[in-house]
Amino acid sequence: MIRIRTGKVVAVLARRPGLTEVLVGVEGREEQAVNYDQLTGPVKPGDTVVLNTTAVYKKLGTGGTHFIMANLANPVLDVSCAGHIMKARYTPAQVKVLAVEEEEHPGNQSFRKVDSLNGIPVIIASLHSMIAPAAAVIHKLTGGKARVVYLMTDGGALPLPLSRLVYELKEKGLLSSTITCGHAFGGDYEAVTVYSGLLAARGVAGADIIIAAMGPGIVGTGSIFGFTGVEQGELVNAVHVLEGQPVAVPRIGFADARERHRGLSHHTRTALGRVALASCTVPIPVLAQEKHALVWRQLQDSGILDRHRVVVVKDNPTLEVLKEYGLSVTTMGRGIDQDPEFFLAAGAAGVYAAGLFLKTNALSEGKP
Repeated sequence: MIRIRTGKVVAVLARRPGLTEVLVGVEGREEQAVNYDQLTGPVKPGDTVVLNTTAVYKKLGTGGTHFIMANLANPVLDVSCAGHIMKARYTPAQVKVLAVEEEEHPGNQSFRKVDSLNGIPVIIASLHSMIAPAAAVIHKLTGGKARVVYLMTDGGALPLPLSRLVYELKEKGLLSSTITCGHAFGGDYEAVTVYSGLLAARGVAGADIIIAAMGPGIVGTGSIFGFTGVEQGELVNAVHVLEGQPVAVPRIGFADARERHRGLSHHTRTALGRVALASCTVPIPVLAQEKHALVWRQLQDSGILDRHRVVVVKDNPTLEVLKEYGLSVTTMGRGIDQDPEFFLAAGAAGVYAAGLFLKTNALSEGKP
């Protein structure tokens, strides 16, 4: 159920497109809250707001902040005329968007001309934090020539503006544009499904490489299929249907105390070993001998070695590139020094996809 309280905005902490972070006074304390400007309008100090306090009350890591449900100082909002697609449908927070599938969208004609990905690489990640190493490595190795588009699914957070990471990657030129599909919203382009989102990335956003992953906040339960990362396998199938080149990021780590995430996470073993019906490429970073042996055994036992093409990426500049671009990305609160293999695995996918782009680009220019 939902826990609702009324509070007052004390201060604005930060603003970025579509989102305002504020400090609110609520139940005798000052705590942080998020305002989605597209849903509840602008907010300023002194405004009385209605808050969803459920996550903070439950001490949850995912969604662990208050969210403004309504601004009583500005209770009337109007929508633009364009667009008929509703996301977060049939909820009090349903939001209307203009999707690329709609005829009035400026990119609709370009979208309708494309029915295939025509072999472009699609990096498919299971965690939001994986997009930074992949995007940074691609930018470095291609000299910024590859146009990288991020497709955000609805497996985690629905509003894209929540992601500080995507904002930073765009500001630094590592992502050219964003697309939100399913019930996710707030991207540069909106799409109804993963399939139309992938096609919009190529046909409307002009992607050379696509990175597909959920927003912040994967949901997991410790059960075999009870986690939203199973979508990685479904995305592999979708890219195959659309004639792209699926490149799956394996979740590899040795810092997590949970045995099911040691080495090759059970998330990857399930998504790629059981859910993905089509074949994909799984790049693996170079690991220390004992770690490599464990991961390779897990790849074999899960059926991934039999079903997919596993490649070891030897030249992997991920850790250096992240530092060069000033990206302090974390996973489960751990940075690159605490869990380097996690980031090396995501970067390895970037290395592989960049190689595919450079090869295609060289052939188009007539180079041997």
